[in-house]
Amino acid sequence: MDDQHIIELYWARSEDALQETAAKYGGLCRSVAGRILSSPEDCEECVNDTWLGLWNAIPPHRPACLAVFAGRIARNLALKKLDYLTAARRNAEAVSSLEELGECVSGRETVESEVESRRAEWAVTQFLRRLHEEKRNVFLLRYWYFFSIEDICLRTGFRQSKVKTMLGRTRRKLREYLEQEGIEL
Repeated sequence: MDDQHIIELYWARSEDALQETAAKYGGLCRSVAGRILSSPEDCEECVNDTWLGLWNAIPPHRPACLAVFAGRIARNLALKKLDYLTAARRNAEAVSSLEELGECVSGRETVESEVESRRAEWAVTQFLRRLHEEKRNVFLLRYWYFFSIEDICLRTGFRQSKVKTMLGRTRRKLREYLEQEGIEL
């Protein structure tokens, strides 16, 4: 079933929407959550919460790409679950990835306005769109999907030194781009 038809089922408040979404995107959501969470039980809980999140978000939202929308909800829920868990049980790759990226887009102790947050999201999206596909994919594998350097090497065929160099340069360019856009780091 295509995404637009599934979205129409959500708008009609048909429970079939959940079954169709789980059948089509269950693997994607499990993969996203599994890269962040160590426990299969936590991962499955996160995936189930993703279906509830979709049910509550559609309507009013009408996503252009259901896969991205579902993946983003699963990722955000998994990150919240990771934050909840004790430090001893956290996924080292996810924590390591976020620390690396923190050099470019560190969090703030104070609450920023929604407008500034949207502006930063837009700037990062524009930056990623300008990257060569190879660099963008490596960046997303590391910082969106939390792949280890070794897993990225296996997936891309690159050597570790190339992946590390590529990620370091991309982080530096992202920092420079955000500074040019007037986004405080």
